[in-house]
Amino acid sequence: MARGGLYKSDIQKARDALRAQGKHPSVDAVRVALGNTGSKTTIHRYLKELEEEEGQGLGAKVAVSDALQDLVGRLASRLHEEAETVVAEVRQRFEAQLQERNQALEKTQQEAAALSAQLQRTETALHEEKTAHAATRQALADRVTEVAQLGERIAGLTTRLAEHEAHVQSLEQKHQHAREALEHYRTSVKDQREQEQRRHEHQVQELQVALRQANEALTAKNHELVQLNRDNGQWLERHTRLERELAQVHKSADAQQQELDALRLTAAEHQALQARWAQDTQTLEAVRAELAGARANLTKERERREQAETDALRAGVRRDTLEQVLAQLRPDHTDGSGTQKNPATK
Repeated sequence: MARGGLYKSDIQKARDALRAQGKHPSVDAVRVALGNTGSKTTIHRYLKELEEEEGQGLGAKVAVSDALQDLVGRLASRLHEEAETVVAEVRQRFEAQLQERNQALEKTQQEAAALSAQLQRTETALHEEKTAHAATRQALADRVTEVAQLGERIAGLTTRLAEHEAHVQSLEQKHQHAREALEHYRTSVKDQREQEQRRHEHQVQELQVALRQANEALTAKNHELVQLNRDNGQWLERHTRLERELAQVHKSADAQQQELDALRLTAAEHQALQARWAQDTQTLEAVRAELAGARANLTKERERREQAETDALRAGVRRDTLEQVLAQLRPDHTDGSGTQKNPATK
């Protein structure tokens, strides 16, 4: 593309300066003289116009260099335009694809960040639930141990109560036997009452003392039995309360198990999301591969354009060489009449 402010007068000045230095004013030489600015097509067009303007006073001449120069100029211009068109289309398509892939990548990264945050929260909640579940399980084990101990104590008290009842029954049997013996004694010694009155009274006193002692022992045992019944009632009430607490603990454990199942379901959903994230990552890699292919195609198009420019440059050099050769081959001598011979009319 020509630089801004490049006019035909600039081209003419550069060409005249090269001619004054004894150099051939080719397109590349003029471009170097202009400071490596300006399009070769524009420089070639201006040079051609200047040559046509200068050739109007000398008559129209059809030179091979002009045809070659025009052909090379048109080819270079066409190649340049086609290359620019292809590069613009490829660049536009590549930028659109790149923007689309960048948006998809940004969306995927946002989803991955959200999933990572959700995973971290889920893991934290799961750890807390595991800790609470362990504490609840330990408390349940302690309660079960305490209930077992209470059951053992209740069993021991029940055994002691049975022993006391057996002892009381034994005392009652002894008391009954004593009464029976007393009646038998009264019947057997009825005839000897007077002789055995003292011994009988003594025996009666002994029996009364034994009976009083037995009654006192029975009363004490009854008091102890009542106290044991009270203790047994208290233990039964505490056992009932512990059973209710145990039922509540079981209920809490079931609720925690349900929450644990929900957390496991969340973990499964997290694994599914991780699989989806892996799939999105593969898709992203495919997009990156496609982007690399597009970049490779763009590189090839650039190489083709550079090759076209190189070919055009070579064609220009060849044209300049042909112009120099043709300039050397042109006859500069005049005929005998003093007029210059025209190669076109020869």
